[in-house]
Amino acid sequence: MRIARFAHSGGMSFGVVEGDPGAGTEGLTVAQIEGLPFGRVQTTGQRWALSDVRLLSPILPSKVVCVGRNYAEHAAEHQAEVPTEPLLFLKPSTSVVGPGDAIRLPTQSKRVEHEAELAVVIGMTGARRVDRATAPAAIFGYTCANDVTARDLQRSDGQWTRAKGFDSFCPIGPWIDTDANVSDVEVTCTVGDAVRQRGRTRDMIFDIPTLVSYVSHVMTLLPGDVILTGTPAGVGPLVDGDTVTVTIDGIGTLSNPVVDLD
Repeated sequence: MRIARFAHSGGMSFGVVEGDPGAGTEGLTVAQIEGLPFGRVQTTGQRWALSDVRLLSPILPSKVVCVGRNYAEHAAEHQAEVPTEPLLFLKPSTSVVGPGDAIRLPTQSKRVEHEAELAVVIGMTGARRVDRATAPAAIFGYTCANDVTARDLQRSDGQWTRAKGFDSFCPIGPWIDTDANVSDVEVTCTVGDAVRQRGRTRDMIFDIPTLVSYVSHVMTLLPGDVILTGTPAGVGPLVDGDTVTVTIDGIGTLSNPVVDLD
């Protein structure tokens, strides 16, 4: 099941995306559901063509927990050591935007880069001090994300809050796939027509159950919280006028234009 959050003529709703997205969005519909998508999903009978609504970020998390250097080749391209345990940092909820929303380049940075990532969305039960074996039960589904980073600020600050936390620096979407098998899927990033990143989730240093368990022993994960699982090698700069696209096989495609803040 693919769960989207969307704006329509009557307001904002969650819905189930119907049809085969493998052939593109043409012909897809979205069926409105009652309330939040956690638990039993019940449709209201209202449906729209996907082309007639605006997709929003599929969830509004209380926090976005990110994992640094979870691909060895990405660590190597920054001359950094591979962590011996997950390296965590946070992005604020105000950094989250949806498909088609602009990534706004802040005046404080001269080097903003893309980081294509698989995102894990936590389910209704949340997760607090779960072990690795039971961690999958806490997962609601998966989506695409872009951990946009002001690389020059990350290096100069010595910690990552400012570099990772600007408004619009966490595009998520286009929907949450609740049934995807993400043990070995391709993660790609293109800027315009150029492929910048291509990796596979099997190459993560720490797999998803390990990450969910590890994070939950640090902080309670609430329903709708998001974990970004790290980025493959190939990160690079974004400039005004670019369009950056993250694609994860079997899940979907997330595209965002890039604009100067001014």
